[in-house]
Amino acid sequence: MMLSLKSAPLTLDEIRRRLVSDTTDRHFYLFSEVDSTNDSLRELAGRGAREGTVVVAEAQRRGRGRLGRPWFSPSGFNIYASVLFRPPIVPDDAPAFSFIASLALVDALESLGVSAEIKWPNDVLVDGKKVAGALADCGMRGAAVDYVILGIGVNVNIGAAALRDALGPAARFATSVADVLGHEVDRNALLAAWLDAVAAWHRRWKEEGPAVLRKAWADRDILSGRRVEVRGDGESFVGRVRGLAPTGALVVVDTLGRAHHVTSDEVRLYD
Repeated sequence: MMLSLKSAPLTLDEIRRRLVSDTTDRHFYLFSEVDSTNDSLRELAGRGAREGTVVVAEAQRRGRGRLGRPWFSPSGFNIYASVLFRPPIVPDDAPAFSFIASLALVDALESLGVSAEIKWPNDVLVDGKKVAGALADCGMRGAAVDYVILGIGVNVNIGAAALRDALGPAARFATSVADVLGHEVDRNALLAAWLDAVAAWHRRWKEEGPAVLRKAWADRDILSGRRVEVRGDGESFVGRVRGLAPTGALVVVDTLGRAHHVTSDEVRLYD
């Protein structure tokens, strides 16, 4: 399937109309184009923006994923959005807190009838192909966490041909929600579903603690028990994933039986 026409535009009125969660204390910003929604929200956070502030854009000039990789961000097809939190956490708690973004994406996709899984730390896959990614940015005030920004990029209505043109050979590992479903998707509705799911998981985190996020994430994880290759700045190694540490780090046991807590390296399935 290839969609040659842009989707209906994102509008604040349509997003708000579809929201179920309370928006009383939320500030919404919708831009035609930004460098990245995380960057825009970081600037707002530095100026004192309150928790729950949302930045949405039709396009990103410098969209990025994990490890600083560029994220294909054309105008009018996809979702690029970020939400601001000011949680009372220490820096080691931030990785597990970031699971809220991908868990909410899985819930939002399931509301459309799409079954999705998570690849550590926050990639969302459908049928083994990446459909979305989440990126967390943590702002510090001295040694304390000042804010956490949870941002997402979702391939919604972009066609397979456009992905091939943009990503080249890597496009075989990517897909879009529309390609999975076989029809165009209402981006306003999907974004509202994600924001509602974010609010729900945030509420559960406050009521039940970070363990609820780790358990839910583990239930949706594709790596547990699998052999993976870990690539970092130092020497790469192959090992088997044993689950998550309390901090949200991925625990990988290498061939010598040594346990590694992986936090920022690249992890690829080895078999």
